[in-house]
Amino acid sequence: MKFEIEKATQREVYNLLIGLVAPRPIALITSMDENGVVNAAPFSAYNYLCTDPPIVGVGAADRPGGEFVPKDTARNIRRTGEFVINVVTEDLAQQMNICATDFPAGVSELEMAKLEAAPSSVVKVPRIASAHAALECREHTTLEIGRSRIILGRVVAIYVEDKYLDPAGPYVRSEELHAIGRMNGLGSYVKTRDSFMNIPRIPYAEWQKEQG
Repeated sequence: MKFEIEKATQREVYNLLIGLVAPRPIALITSMDENGVVNAAPFSAYNYLCTDPPIVGVGAADRPGGEFVPKDTARNIRRTGEFVINVVTEDLAQQMNICATDFPAGVSELEMAKLEAAPSSVVKVPRIASAHAALECREHTTLEIGRSRIILGRVVAIYVEDKYLDPAGPYVRSEELHAIGRMNGLGSYVKTRDSFMNIPRIPYAEWQKEQG
């Protein structure tokens, strides 16, 4: 089948995109309001975009309804300019899912998920203590497009638990970190445990030789 976006419904477009743009990394974002209250919420419309400077992008849809009301994460980042992306691994999956619950205002997702905060090294927003890796970010800019906000964050510090880091690179031991990814539909995820495969890049000279 073929779908013309102008003739498709928003739900159809959403269903198709999340099914095809997958697997997606998950950013469990901690942010803080102007009163120091910490919020935690997962986002899978997320990836790194460049490394010099190091920029990550997060898509945050507005709250459902007729008005353009940002989610707590987007609002906090706009007001304080800081946030932390905590890497979601297998052992944090269930707690990440609790943080996705639409709790009433004033309820701490960290408390509900039994997660503890730990001080970040550069930004005021704390990271999640049990997260094995985290990116401390400052807002570079936020683009408001339709009913979504695209948040570009500049990474100002990176935390990786020692046992998941090869100092020779330094390289992240991703095959041991066991991050999870988001697939299509609510509740659909993929593991990386025992799923790595290696496909070496082919130098042009070698490719020419193979072609004869």
